[in-house]
Amino acid sequence: MNKIRFGVVGTNFITDWVIAGAKQDERFELTAVCSRTQERANEFAAKYDIPYTFTSLEEMAASPLIDAVYIATPNYLHAAQSILCMKHGKHVLCEKPMASNAYEVKQMIAASRQYGVTLMEAMKPTLTPNFQVLREALPKAGVIRRYFASYCQYSSRYDKFKEGIVLNAFKPELSNGAMMDIGVYTVYPMVVLFGRPKKVSASGVVLSTGTDGQGAVNFEYEGMNATILYSKIANSSLPTEIEGEDGNFMLDKINQISRVTWQARPVASSGKGPLTPVEDISAVTDKDEYYYEVAEFISLVQAGKLESEINSHENSLITIEIIDEVRRQLGIVYPADHTKTV
Repeated sequence: MNKIRFGVVGTNFITDWVIAGAKQDERFELTAVCSRTQERANEFAAKYDIPYTFTSLEEMAASPLIDAVYIATPNYLHAAQSILCMKHGKHVLCEKPMASNAYEVKQMIAASRQYGVTLMEAMKPTLTPNFQVLREALPKAGVIRRYFASYCQYSSRYDKFKEGIVLNAFKPELSNGAMMDIGVYTVYPMVVLFGRPKKVSASGVVLSTGTDGQGAVNFEYEGMNATILYSKIANSSLPTEIEGEDGNFMLDKINQISRVTWQARPVASSGKGPLTPVEDISAVTDKDEYYYEVAEFISLVQAGKLESEINSHENSLITIEIIDEVRRQLGIVYPADHTKTV
């Protein structure tokens, strides 16, 4: 079994989580880390017994020591860093969201095709067994009439924001905000399941820095509607639901799907008949939630495929185009929207 030698860019908690999942795949080999300072690179390397450190991404990308790069830097850096690595023939697993806007994502996709390397967005829930269970069972619901997803999680960084201290989560110069951080988790699965919506209608709360604190978006599809809620300034325990004419599916958390249930509609046409039983159709797995995105990516690299069938280039592009439209309607502008650095 050939191992894929990875270099990681970005040494935050998300990188820790991804590495924990990746280590469950025997094909994963953590070979190098790139950080802004040698001190931080050394610290991270010692933590995971990484043999090589870099403070220059150009040098790591050009190095023959690695085959692929996992990028977990701030959103505004994703496109330029991914393209740099792809130019050097490195496969790229890029943290969500793929980039700041659709223009950048298009440039990344073009680079993947030009240099013949794999590019995949690290959107984890759509690659998990429970999402696969949902996809396979979806026809049971008959004609789908509604998709509803909610991901609202009060951010500890918002407490600092209210004290006048603006951390990265709410900085437009980093292409951040509630939609980019957690709202994307509600949009991407919708796109995978149902494709591009015909219409997007958004409302939300824009903070003083110019980033969104929360939002609600309605989508129109042929014969169905979709609604998403997302927030970094309030909590919600609402699950995700997919409603069909013949029944409905319920997912406990759209960002981390641990339980999937199915309930057929009551037989009586009036809807007043006895309720049908709720059936738990969840997959049983002993793998870390981040294992699946890394396993999918490694399989693509080994098969010589440029993109995933699920986290495909098209799905990533449609998702960011939706986010661009939401931002346009809310009046959210990033510096990256006016800076064509790639």
